[in-house]
Amino acid sequence: MKKVRAGTLDIAYFDTGPADGVTTILLHGFPYDAYAYEKTAEILAASGHRCIVPFLRGFGATRFISENTPRSGEQAALGTDLMALLEALSIEAAFLGGYDWGGRAACIVAALWPTRVCGLVSCGVGYNIQNIAQAGEPVPPEEEARYWYQYYFHSERGRKALEQNRRGVCEFIWKIWSPTWMFDSATFDRTASSFDNPDFVDVVIHSYTHRFGNSPGDPSVAAIEGRLARQPDIMVPTIVLQGGDDGVDPPAEIDLDERHFKATYERRIIPGAGHNLPQEAPYAFASAILDLSKTASTTSL
Repeated sequence: MKKVRAGTLDIAYFDTGPADGVTTILLHGFPYDAYAYEKTAEILAASGHRCIVPFLRGFGATRFISENTPRSGEQAALGTDLMALLEALSIEAAFLGGYDWGGRAACIVAALWPTRVCGLVSCGVGYNIQNIAQAGEPVPPEEEARYWYQYYFHSERGRKALEQNRRGVCEFIWKIWSPTWMFDSATFDRTASSFDNPDFVDVVIHSYTHRFGNSPGDPSVAAIEGRLARQPDIMVPTIVLQGGDDGVDPPAEIDLDERHFKATYERRIIPGAGHNLPQEAPYAFASAILDLSKTASTTSL
């Protein structure tokens, strides 16, 4: 594991593969961590990719530099962290892959800074930029039921659950979001140590209250939130992966996200995979990155 000072964070990350390889940044979600990409990074490294896999703010060994920085979990903060990482590591452009929170960060950078992105793999929700202005609009009841945890985290009861029993809450989420993934206790325990980060609870709670407009954002990223409110299109080659057994974001029959992607675009539904797709189906995830890199190489010839 390495660390680099990037923006407001000291970001912990894994760096796998040849130093001069095709730069690929892989971003985890909630409630997971960088170990979700262990096998995916191994596959990509064997194909010549340099894989950088950071722990997001509030997870693992990543730490805020200042006590005065708001412990924000909002989408603009996640996107800004990713841009800061690119700058700190002097990466001009990279392939980005992510799911859940990490997919959101990847989509934001692809939308707002497309020259820094060679290609995008987005999992779960393909267009993963939140429309906060529409957050108060109800959705079908079966979808509302899948979001129980978001409403739970709006309450003091939900905060206490994360403070007192974060491993129990997160393990339950793993099980219902990936109902066909038979992970063992050692796999969960290795990731669960990342939830012991001192800022985990504050960042998680803010993420879920901010997206519904129920808590203020970090003023330092307000301009980025303003740009995201316009729901910008994504102009880079993209492959969207969705787990056929995803318990929180099941793939819809009609792809309503495709309209946001203005370059080459493909959606792939992966049978037998749940929400934690790179850890459950690493070959499918790695193949998507490799397919994008092949297309980019052919285009540049």
